[in-house]
Amino acid sequence: MSLENLVSNIQERIETQREDIITFLKELCAIPSMDSQIREVGERAADEMRKLGFDRIWFDAMGNIVGQIGDGPRKLLYDSHLDTVGIGDPDEWEWDPFQGKVEDGVFYARGACDEKGSTPGMIYGLAMARDLGLLDGYTAYYFGNMEEWNDGSAPQAFVETENIIPDFVVIGEPTRMMVYRGHKGRVEMKVVAKGKSAHAASNHLGDNAIYKLVPIIQRISQMQPELGTHEVLGEGRITVTDMFAVTPSINAVPNEATIFIDRRITWGETPEQVIEQVRQIVGQREDIQVELLKYNEPSYTGFVLETDKIYPAWFFEETDPFVQAGLQTLRALGENHPQTGTWNFSTNGTYWAGKRGIPSIGYGPGDEVDAHTVLDRVPLEDVVRSTAFYALLPFMLRQQLGS
Repeated sequence: MSLENLVSNIQERIETQREDIITFLKELCAIPSMDSQIREVGERAADEMRKLGFDRIWFDAMGNIVGQIGDGPRKLLYDSHLDTVGIGDPDEWEWDPFQGKVEDGVFYARGACDEKGSTPGMIYGLAMARDLGLLDGYTAYYFGNMEEWNDGSAPQAFVETENIIPDFVVIGEPTRMMVYRGHKGRVEMKVVAKGKSAHAASNHLGDNAIYKLVPIIQRISQMQPELGTHEVLGEGRITVTDMFAVTPSINAVPNEATIFIDRRITWGETPEQVIEQVRQIVGQREDIQVELLKYNEPSYTGFVLETDKIYPAWFFEETDPFVQAGLQTLRALGENHPQTGTWNFSTNGTYWAGKRGIPSIGYGPGDEVDAHTVLDRVPLEDVVRSTAFYALLPFMLRQQLGS
């Protein structure tokens, strides 16, 4: 079958399933899945995969839903997170955030953009690719996971508990229907100063822990010119994001104070380097320590994976074979001048590409600027159209790799 006929076949099949795809999205969004509580929405995704004849469907130890098609040597995984942030103040919503609304072809609901919008296309696209023989030689996975609490934990848990390491990963975060190829990372740390308490009326007898952090905060506020930069991902960033003190009362000298630091890492910076930058500011002191933050919250299944809050940046050149496969897929689907981009926020790519070095790209409907807002939305036509990309990509990747 020629590429032209193949694309025509895919598009015809999508049209026959258009309403099923849209209904599936609406039903996913109608199921609340805040705070990584994805059991119910995972079951709904599993029902759709059963209907479409996936070979194997299961929940991993962490509670992520997994669907598998095929058993070929090349492993391709489609990653979309099924959890969402909360709705915030209900009074800010002019419609039910879960039932949503459709206006001018756009579906508004919590999770529509971030990131349930990519799930229907991924699941239907993989089933369609199987039916057309485009997954020959592949083991393909749909990985519906929890990401909002701690990006990268779900894929790490999947790899470590299932012993499945993909060769290629597609991340379904919103990309405006472009091929994305990286984003900044971050390190989260804290600086803890120890002092000595005393009554505020006799403050000369104490050692104020807050005062010890003031010059450190001031120095951090001046660091921007010293941080790394990249022509595509942009500048690294550092921000003091929170502070608290331990004190017997508001009439006493604080004996301990802590600041929290969010350090955004651009391509070319390493976590070790950015941690050392802060340690150099603090210096060798017994009374002030720099500490990495850790994530160790149990998932809804009770699974715990303790990790340092280190999220590496990742980036692939446009010449990368997987990026090229994505671009060639868009060209085959009628885009004459497809573009690439990068996210401003962070995704599970911090693990797939940042820690494991697995070739990864992003592709999904929606715009990240709508994520976490009361305008969480996605064009329904893009949700349907994305199915063609997910279906055709395995074939174009095989063409790109020459096998």
